[in-house]
Amino acid sequence: MLSRYKNILPYVVLVLLLLSIDQATKIWVKTNMRLGEEIFIFPWFRIHFTENPGMAFGILIGGETGKMLLSIIRIILFFFFSYLLYKEVQRGAPKLIIIGLAFIIAGAAGNLIDSLFYGILFTESTYWEVARFDPSNGYSSFLHGKVVDMLFFPIWQGELPEWIPFIGGKYFIFFEPIFNLADTFITVGFIMWLVGSLFFDKRQDHDTTNQNGQK
Repeated sequence: MLSRYKNILPYVVLVLLLLSIDQATKIWVKTNMRLGEEIFIFPWFRIHFTENPGMAFGILIGGETGKMLLSIIRIILFFFFSYLLYKEVQRGAPKLIIIGLAFIIAGAAGNLIDSLFYGILFTESTYWEVARFDPSNGYSSFLHGKVVDMLFFPIWQGELPEWIPFIGGKYFIFFEPIFNLADTFITVGFIMWLVGSLFFDKRQDHDTTNQNGQK
């Protein structure tokens, strides 16, 4: 029985490591910075504290019902990808696929923790006051927490030329969305999973077929 789960243990450790890094950065920002406060690292990279009640990369989903629905979707996706990780490990899938799934799970869990628990564990973050860890005075209820975002990469910003259709003459920032490490894990994990599925998985099946044919 234990041998069945032994192969998955390294990937569980990876998920926990990534999740710990994500939560450590969020909790530090939440309890040390005011909403909207910035720390300049480079001209093209800033730590900018904002909170997102909606989806990844600042995409919003409206209302309290929307927040609850999004939290439930995150729970479902977390368990779905956890089950998928287990199945892929058992069948001996390429490492790139399995590691990609571990990244996705860590990212999903990171944002899920925010939306489930931050509302009942922390006070409200405002533009004039830093939040505190205070479970007796949380700013919201279970399933209604806001996701902490802080990674901002304004690589280029300025007024666009007038000749550009629709957006010409407007002030533009690239890359404008503010996100967190969990979003990054999900994006990187999905790319790894996709590349592994499209290329390495088929190659492994082909190699296995050739070996069986030679036998």
